Amino acid sequence: MADSENIIEDSNEETRLPELVIDRAVNALVDLQNHDGHWVGELEGDTILSSEYILCLYFMGWEERDKKEIEQCLNFLRRQQNDEGGFSLYPGGPSDVSASVKAYFVLKLFHDDPEAPHMVKARKKILRLGGIDACNTFTKITLALFGQVEWRECPAVPPELILFPRWFPLNIYEMSSWSRTIVIPLSIIWAKKPLRQAPDHASISELRIPLDVAPEYQRMIVEGTSKTWQLFFNSIDKAAKIAESFTGKLKVRPLRKMAIARAMEWIKSRFEDSDGLGGIFPPIANSLIVFRHLGVPDDDPHFQMAERSLKGLRVHGDDDEIRIQPCHSPVWDTAIAVNSLVLAGDTTKESVASASKWLLAREVRNHGDWSNKVRDIEPTGWYFEYANEHYPDVDDTIMVMMALKRAGCVEAKPALGRAMKWVRAMQSRDGGWGAFDRDNNLQVLTNVPFADHNAMLDPPTSDITARTLEMMGLFGIGLDDPQVGPAIRFIKEDQEPEGCWYGRWGVNYIYGTWQVLRGLFEIGCNMNETWIQRGANWLESIQNPDGGFGESIASYDDPSLKGIGPSTPSQTAWALMGLLAVGRASGKAAHRAIDYLCQTQLADGTWEEEFWTGTGFPKVFYLRYYLYRLYFPIAAMAMWRDAIVDDSTDRGRAARKEATM
Repeated sequence: MADSENIIEDSNEETRLPELVIDRAVNALVDLQNHDGHWVGELEGDTILSSEYILCLYFMGWEERDKKEIEQCLNFLRRQQNDEGGFSLYPGGPSDVSASVKAYFVLKLFHDDPEAPHMVKARKKILRLGGIDACNTFTKITLALFGQVEWRECPAVPPELILFPRWFPLNIYEMSSWSRTIVIPLSIIWAKKPLRQAPDHASISELRIPLDVAPEYQRMIVEGTSKTWQLFFNSIDKAAKIAESFTGKLKVRPLRKMAIARAMEWIKSRFEDSDGLGGIFPPIANSLIVFRHLGVPDDDPHFQMAERSLKGLRVHGDDDEIRIQPCHSPVWDTAIAVNSLVLAGDTTKESVASASKWLLAREVRNHGDWSNKVRDIEPTGWYFEYANEHYPDVDDTIMVMMALKRAGCVEAKPALGRAMKWVRAMQSRDGGWGAFDRDNNLQVLTNVPFADHNAMLDPPTSDITARTLEMMGLFGIGLDDPQVGPAIRFIKEDQEPEGCWYGRWGVNYIYGTWQVLRGLFEIGCNMNETWIQRGANWLESIQNPDGGFGESIASYDDPSLKGIGPSTPSQTAWALMGLLAVGRASGKAAHRAIDYLCQTQLADGTWEEEFWTGTGFPKVFYLRYYLYRLYFPIAAMAMWRDAIVDDSTDRGRAARKEATM
């Protein structure tokens, strides 16, 4: 008994400093909680959001009304120009041609001198990147709104798409949910071709590349594309434009009026119980443009909601600046915060209880787009934003389920029962889970010309599939469940040669590998299996000299950079949780990660996280979640503390041995 007591005393000494770090972090997190129980951190995206926000205000004719606000947005935009002269998709990233062209046009539109050093530098970089011709579809359509490109240069987005029946392979419900919400209003814009001609001084014709000049750029390769299918769809695109021109002259478009009416009905119906269409910036802005062009009055409830939603995405920063968020993340932030606080201990029961009540009130109770493929299931689930009733997603739902389960929220039992049935029903035929839809993996759609945003589909991914297994394990489901085997096979087949897993929703292989290891552990897998140990070995192999873990967003474009990058608190926490899942709490790598988190904590209990670790659309759109740097380290350090205490007792060692047999 005495030896056992000495071991426990040693473990207490070992966890003393981490416990103080956890306490400070918990206090910092609780201090950020809103009075009604929820958390929401800023969600930062790239400069395309600011550029398009300003252009939306200009198209609406609000440039004088919102003059001060536009100037504050311009202040932020100018400060984001990189050393090359262009504008990047993430800090430290290479210049992106679409982001750079939009920023250049906006600055010129609002009278930045084209011969000023920053504009000359931007222009030279844009031309080296390929100029206007190298921009993606969404950028070209935006420029066409202001007369900077011809509409014939934009891929066709015919509104008749909405009329395709659901049995037809190319119907809108085969697109990802976010593409759907972007494309439907965009199709009306393409059909109607609204124009607010920019003044002569704002022309960006100088961004055209002469035919005899070879620009130094390479077009992004959209995942899943085929040259044969691209040729096929490009031919259809050309035919559609010819038909558009011919029928336009004859003023004979038998389905156009019906399609636009159906599209408008579709858009307005999805404004109900939501923060605007889809709850995200692009469809909200596109909806406003559609409403203005079609003559929807300013006092119309849908118009007012769209304007209110757009304005709600502003963040007032220092130095007289405004930046624009892509959306809000309160459900996601609150669910992870609750999970982290419960893992940290029972000192925040009141905080957890109020947050649980807030989450429970946001359960979806109406059928959304998901129900086009998932029938006879009672509507439920949770979304990402403050309100987005039509678009609950699997990832938010399972994170909320784990939060309410861990919090012991008795009132949540009926909702959790409904949610479990819904999540089960969302499993795809290949055994995995996607985010918003089931079996959303029709690869041929990646070849349509307007699919160059690399996010046309929402296929199953290992990170969400593994998190679903983690949730199931927490609810007592085991390996004998008929849905678990196919999910594990899906994950195993998706493993990279190095042993890691791709991260679709977080940067990148660290995120994917952590979540897979955690999910396999919670569902009851033998964590000593060779293929699982390879994942843990990979994590240990990429640990930085400072003890932390980090991976650059650049790994999405260059897989040779897997697991390589400056250490960050969130990625260190993810890697640590991955190592804990395979029983390596007492290992050197875990201790070094703990030391890194202890040594880098700030006086206010938080951590600094300069580098972005959130993923929107790989290769196209990335995110900085301001709370990732806080609640993930809390969870990881609390898990490590508990694992160390468990490993310090005979009972704990026996339990862990049994778990891996």
